[in-house]
Amino acid sequence: MTQSAESEYSEESEMNHEHFMNEALGLAGIALKEGEFPVGCVLVYKNQILATGVRKGTAGGFANEVDHAEIMALRNLAGRKECNEINRQEITIYCTMEPCLMCFGAILLSCIGKLVYAFEDVMGGGTGCDIKSLSPLYRNSFIEIIPGILRKESLDIFKAYFSNPSNSYWKGSLLADYTLQQSSGVGPS
Repeated sequence: MTQSAESEYSEESEMNHEHFMNEALGLAGIALKEGEFPVGCVLVYKNQILATGVRKGTAGGFANEVDHAEIMALRNLAGRKECNEINRQEITIYCTMEPCLMCFGAILLSCIGKLVYAFEDVMGGGTGCDIKSLSPLYRNSFIEIIPGILRKESLDIFKAYFSNPSNSYWKGSLLADYTLQQSSGVGPS
């Protein structure tokens, strides 16, 4: 591939990542309006959205730690008949926040080939774990991880969430403090 062809491919991939991350951000915005922790997730195969998910169970004071956006999207994917006929290594998952360990494990077990996320989870993000040191079930997984796509837009949603006094989920946590201290720049400050 020539350098100009690589550049075109890179720009096209970036545009696709931004397009699908915007879809996930739209879902996060819906969750925010409902008082839920604003995480949205989209599963994409060959430029088609296969399944989506939003975080559930954080509004109203009780913290449901199972119905994460990624888990909801993976459940929705599993419910599709054609799911068994596609190469899951060709699926990209878009998340407005870095997946936690539970979600990252489920993504690995689902054989998803690429993970794109917007905002880093400094308190519970799972993508920094050393996959090679895990048991064979996870160690033999391959996943490409692309962080920081539309980070500012995701940060703005999380800032809105943590700035609202009626949202108690993770209030006063390391994640809340970190989020509220971030500038609206592109990378972590």
